[in-house]
Amino acid sequence: MNRENVETAHTEGPPWSTVGRFSTFEKANEKRNELLDEGSFQVKVHWQGTATNRFFAVKTRIDPTIALEETLSLKREEKKRRKARLNRKRRKK
Repeated sequence: MNRENVETAHTEGPPWSTVGRFSTFEKANEKRNELLDEGSFQVKVHWQGTATNRFFAVKTRIDPTIALEETLSLKREEKKRRKARLNRKRRKK
């Protein structure tokens, strides 16, 4: 069995936004479960803070596959608008 090191390029996804900060993991986990029931978000509990002041932050972001589809659809719409504007200019002459 031959194992080769395959390097793949890391692609950044949409940014995470902090929804809330909690002193215990249990409270943060409750908030995470509430958000997971609501929609198509990715939710995580992140341990943060300085060495003397630790807390648990609940973070959300749009699912990367949905974000990719949205950006592609925006690009398509922009392309359609540009073509329509160009065709209008051509017809006026």
